[in-house]
Amino acid sequence: MTYQTVLKNLFNSDGQAKAQTQPLPGQIANSVGGYFYPIDDWARLERFLILGSEGGTYYASELHLTAENVAVVERVLAADGKRAVATIVEIGTSRRAPKHQPVLFALALAASAEDPVTRRAALEALPQVARTGTHLLTFTEYANTLRGWGRGLRRGVAGWFTGQATERLAFQAIKYRQREGRALRDVVRLAHPLTDDLDRKALFDRIAHPDDPEAVKVARGLYRLVDARQAIQETDDAAEAARLIETQSLPREAVPTAFLSDARVWDALLVDMPVTAMIRNLGKMTQVGLLSQGSDAAKYVADRLGDRDQLAAARVHPIQLLLALKTYAQGRGVRGRLEWEPVAAIVDALDSAIYDAFEQVPATGKRILVGVDVSGSMSWDRCTGASVLEPVEAAAAITLQLLQTEENVRVIAFDTAVHQPGLSRRQRFDDVARKLASYGGGTDISLPLNYAIEQRQEVDAFVVLTDNETWAGREHPAQALARYRETINPNAKIAVLAFTANHGSIVPEDDPRAFGVVGFDAAVPELLREFLAD
Repeated sequence: MTYQTVLKNLFNSDGQAKAQTQPLPGQIANSVGGYFYPIDDWARLERFLILGSEGGTYYASELHLTAENVAVVERVLAADGKRAVATIVEIGTSRRAPKHQPVLFALALAASAEDPVTRRAALEALPQVARTGTHLLTFTEYANTLRGWGRGLRRGVAGWFTGQATERLAFQAIKYRQREGRALRDVVRLAHPLTDDLDRKALFDRIAHPDDPEAVKVARGLYRLVDARQAIQETDDAAEAARLIETQSLPREAVPTAFLSDARVWDALLVDMPVTAMIRNLGKMTQVGLLSQGSDAAKYVADRLGDRDQLAAARVHPIQLLLALKTYAQGRGVRGRLEWEPVAAIVDALDSAIYDAFEQVPATGKRILVGVDVSGSMSWDRCTGASVLEPVEAAAAITLQLLQTEENVRVIAFDTAVHQPGLSRRQRFDDVARKLASYGGGTDISLPLNYAIEQRQEVDAFVVLTDNETWAGREHPAQALARYRETINPNAKIAVLAFTANHGSIVPEDDPRAFGVVGFDAAVPELLREFLAD
């Protein structure tokens, strides 16, 4: 098809652009009366694995999106089971997904497929995808609901137990005893892993029979962690519990609940606590009094948050720090009743860590026009994959990253008109988010493209930040993009970052110079940079 033919299809017979309430060839209806391009099932599979369907959108419910995604996974499994499993493994092992539940659910669906080759491939991949005991428990709960415990599932789960080093398995048994309503004890009993190694068999017996005095006694003599776990269960002295934690490196999950309100216990846990776990437990450590203004523990935490090498080694992404900051600064958890008085030094350390992480993103050197959707729904929804953030806040984070790392970038805001927010790379995140949230109205994603045409602005790439629900314009974004390429820069790219997930895209999927991301996760800044930098 020639370029002229493509342009002809984009416009009415009188040469006028089509309104967004009229479909272009190949488009489908979105949730608000507009139209966009469908994406194929393989792209939708990746969206689901990375972002799930948490929260839905302002216009489409989470339940509706979840049902759609299950149907998508089932279709790709039927079309090419081996390819589907390979995709699940790739995303599950590369840690591109901020939450692992969608990956485990898709693997459980694959392990329940009609095709025996697909089922076998899924179960063989289980040790790769289920890296921890909690992953295994989540997977088995999904699989039990979908298919029941047949021979293949028993063999696959048994392989998870027999394939691990015993010391690591002992740690998994201590740390992840129960998740998703299922205990590791129950899984061992169902899978019944067999081994000729007497030490490993003793560990299996201890996991399967945690109340059997003989099984516990034998395992305590073989495994340091098992012994320490039993010892902390037997004491009622918080000081002794803290000593066991510090000398035996017991994880928090091995500590009886009664001790988790004692600052001495948390002080002992903090010594060996991984940085990601430390970030997750900032609220609790503040609530029990360990973290307070001017305390040694607060200084220790702030120093670790300020250690760029440590954060990089732990693969802590800007989104994790942003979410931690938003949660900690509000003084209460997203779930539950935990409340605390935020410590200013910790808030400042989290805030600084975000900017340090953004600064590590290399510049692309491209001419970039950022168009930020500031319609009303950007402040009504919650981001897919990051429910503590509104889409306007996620847009503020990406905008600030581009302002700080790129030399040739311009930012406009749009709803049903173009606005000049006057943002600067020296502004802080809260200032940017507050400015972007001050607008409101409908959504016309064609506006950044039309603005560039009217201003005769030469750009290498458009970056559009939106909730993906466009309907108000007199022409489709694809039409405006085609006109821009025809009149100004035929090689211009477009990246659309839609912070809520639905089943379509505003640009054709087969456009090699178009890129779409749905939701807000830790990989977004690097994915965007790679696309912009060719």
